Amino acid sequence: MTNALNWFEIPVDDFDRAKMFYGRILDYEMPEMLMGPSRMGFFPYDQPSGGVGGAIVKVDDFLPSRTGTLVYLNGGNDLSPVLMRVEAAGGKVLLGKTEITPDLGYYATFLDSEGNKVALHSPK
Repeated sequence: MTNALNWFEIPVDDFDRAKMFYGRILDYEMPEMLMGPSRMGFFPYDQPSGGVGGAIVKVDDFLPSRTGTLVYLNGGNDLSPVLMRVEAAGGKVLLGKTEITPDLGYYATFLDSEGNKVALHSPK
């Protein structure tokens, strides 16, 4: 097993608002599709190279949470630019850029537009 994680899903109440939020903070045009009863917007990932991916998901029985599992999104080389866009996009920074260790890099947490607590990680 190469990765402990192979997919994640972040629940949303208002799909269009959440898609706009993540698109703005990640500076990314999020593709979307319907999969059964789920409307999904996909985060960037390199599946052919074994990359781990995920999506925002709108489905009736999957609700946003501040207290559930914490997902760490890739903040790029330096998560500061992503963090600077969080509040303007409708979220709230909970913990600013914080060093884990010099070798492990940095992390931060925020509330997204739907009330999910989400984290970011970067090496610098």
